[in-house]
Amino acid sequence: MADSGEWVVHEVEPAVAVVVEREMPALDAALEAEVEELWGAARARLQGALFNGRVFSADRITPARVAGHFTEFRRIVAQVARPALFAALGVRPLAVNGVVRVQDGILIGRRSLRTAYQAGRWQTPPAGSVDPGALDGEGRIDLAAQLLKELREEVGITAERGWVGAPICIVEHPGSHVLDIGMPVSVPIGGAEALSLHARLGDGEYEPLRVVAEADFPGFLAALGDAVVPVAGIFLRRLGVV
Repeated sequence: MADSGEWVVHEVEPAVAVVVEREMPALDAALEAEVEELWGAARARLQGALFNGRVFSADRITPARVAGHFTEFRRIVAQVARPALFAALGVRPLAVNGVVRVQDGILIGRRSLRTAYQAGRWQTPPAGSVDPGALDGEGRIDLAAQLLKELREEVGITAERGWVGAPICIVEHPGSHVLDIGMPVSVPIGGAEALSLHARLGDGEYEPLRVVAEADFPGFLAALGDAVVPVAGIFLRRLGVV
């Protein structure tokens, strides 16, 4: 494990297995009440635009294997709002995060202010939590399938048009303990078509969405400064873009 600034980087093998090994643990009454209070505050702030679905949380991470369980989204929202709750909740939600190359550049967008995490900051889309829909019959998570689902929902590019490469690494924020696993995506269309699909079929997660030529990316990120989610820079450096 290496540290990149305050973000912790977990190295993973190209064929890393992500598996569900246990059920979600119960909470005691006091912790349940605290989680519900923070969840209610987040829903009020975002005018109810949150759904308490199930998302994958990692318990153990090694280069070859990530083992964990499905937890409630509200527990994650509570821990992000109050990081000290990690001692009691112990959730480390795993999100897939793509670096999408089209024919004339790489996609990057500003996250909507309506999102519960990293609102208003720039990121390489798509990005999203791993949900039970990515689970196969043997308790393993199909990361590429989850990423292509997010690509369709957030950008409007359908799965058959995208090729997903091997995972780059997992990046963990030491405060919220949110985990992002980065993966390169190649889509054989031009930037103008990608932006058109996003405008017509995207879900509004990113506004605006931009296509930036690889040669221009270092200057683009430098101009944005702290407005860029740090994981984007880590994944782009690993891919040799910046």
